Amino acid sequence: MATETRKKLNVPITKPALGEAEARAPFDSIKSGWVTQGPKVAEFEKAVAAYVGAKHGVATTSCTTGLHLALATAGIGPGDEVIVPSFTFIASANAILYTGATAVFCEIDPRTFNIDPNDVEKRMTKKTKAIMPIDQIGLGCDIDAINAIAKKHGLDVVEDAAPAIGEDYKGRKVGSNAHQTVFSFHPRKVITTGEGGMITTDDDALADRARKLRAHGMSVSDLERHKADRVIIEEYNELGFNYRMTDIQASIGLVQLSRLDELLRIRREKAKRYNEELREIRGIEVPYVPPYASHTYQSYCLRLTKECRLDREDLMTNLLRRGIATRRGVMASHLEKTYTSRGVKQSLPVTEEATRTTMLIPLYATMTDEEQSWVIESLREELGPR
Repeated sequence: MATETRKKLNVPITKPALGEAEARAPFDSIKSGWVTQGPKVAEFEKAVAAYVGAKHGVATTSCTTGLHLALATAGIGPGDEVIVPSFTFIASANAILYTGATAVFCEIDPRTFNIDPNDVEKRMTKKTKAIMPIDQIGLGCDIDAINAIAKKHGLDVVEDAAPAIGEDYKGRKVGSNAHQTVFSFHPRKVITTGEGGMITTDDDALADRARKLRAHGMSVSDLERHKADRVIIEEYNELGFNYRMTDIQASIGLVQLSRLDELLRIRREKAKRYNEELREIRGIEVPYVPPYASHTYQSYCLRLTKECRLDREDLMTNLLRRGIATRRGVMASHLEKTYTSRGVKQSLPVTEEATRTTMLIPLYATMTDEEQSWVIESLREELGPR
């Protein structure tokens, strides 16, 4: 009877950890009438910056717009090249295209799935202006190695840390180690504002310009004009964007940020259980975490080995029939039509193999022991013991 009950479980790939505190959080903003970018956004920016150990936080509508903004403030534009791993959600590379620059794809480390520093210099040309490393699936990249290459060649570094808030790198928080770092607050991430992003940086000039560009290039923010005791007529000196987070979102973000460490603790406990039990199943490898990093486990990524008796799509289909949602690991962006139609013809064998053989299984802070047991037992039944 227990088995029959479990077979009826529906286990999503992820679920945001939102509660009554998050539901109540926007009340003051709504009651005040200040629902667009205002005092709550400013408070959230300061809180995130303080948490990661950066001087500035600049909130945006998403990580994608944050990446675009970070590249734009760094002066990246037409004729420039930015080196980025292909093994990433396509938004990373797309942000480069938004500036008019060219995305030059590089390889990943086969164990971490993060940017391979040894491959970066091979991709450089006289047009290279920046490197965009990715903290893939919540594991911090070897940012010191990337910073050393960037310093040697006079390049900017924009770290795409979409799933990595709360992650440690050599005892330092991700968000304080690159010239600019960009986080995501999409519902699939550890904490969420519904949609939203954040740039963190120690660079005063970049932060100031980012704040202007996210609001149409406005010389003075709405909040500053609202607080002023005199009339201020704003100016628009360059083309900007509408990338402003709302106070409603920021109020939720402040609650979520206060819960971040606890949510990470729970995720890591669940990942530890997966690690211990899934490594005994034939044909799969659990995630590798290098000694210099921790892991947020925004997603839990399995690699299917040659011993796996099912191909990935068959395994995913069988799990779906059991009520378990899965996703392919990570796309190879250079193989998507967006880039092949632009003449991208690269061979990246490590990336392509990882794209074929990785798979995400459910992991989220509110996941019950019963749900996790059902995922583990289902994989064991489908693939057998090692």
